[in-house]
Amino acid sequence: MSVFVENEIFEKIDYSKATLAKGEYDDCTFKNCLFLNADVSELTFIDCEFVNCNFSNTYFKNTSFRSVIFKNCKLLGLQFNDCNPFLLSLGFEECHLNIISFYKLKLKNTKFNKCKLQEVDFSETDLSNALFNNCDLIGSIFKTSMLEKADFRTSYN
Repeated sequence: MSVFVENEIFEKIDYSKATLAKGEYDDCTFKNCLFLNADVSELTFIDCEFVNCNFSNTYFKNTSFRSVIFKNCKLLGLQFNDCNPFLLSLGFEECHLNIISFYKLKLKNTKFNKCKLQEVDFSETDLSNALFNNCDLIGSIFKTSMLEKADFRTSYN
């Protein structure tokens, strides 16, 4: 059975032990939650915000992220390319993204603000009009990526 959750705030929940109910989460905020090795496959997040959350080794098989913002989150070892690509829309502010794959995704207009993007695979990713504002891109790969009008002016490495 699928749930529909709207306008809820989830705080300090350890989803490595508790399971997030299958369904759709609309306009929800997750604060200080732990998703370490959690499985959020087949879930839908619309207009949601994740603040100070840890997503190390989280599973995203067919997960939908539509207008989702990650703020001050730790994202380690994730396969965003396993997400549902339909209407995929993400934003990242002051996040640590290490060993992440965005392989072949359409991330047009995505904003990365003050993020550490270490060893991130952007191969064959459409980053048209993406903004990389003051980001550390050490070890990141952009092999055959679409970078038309992408802004890297304040980023480094």
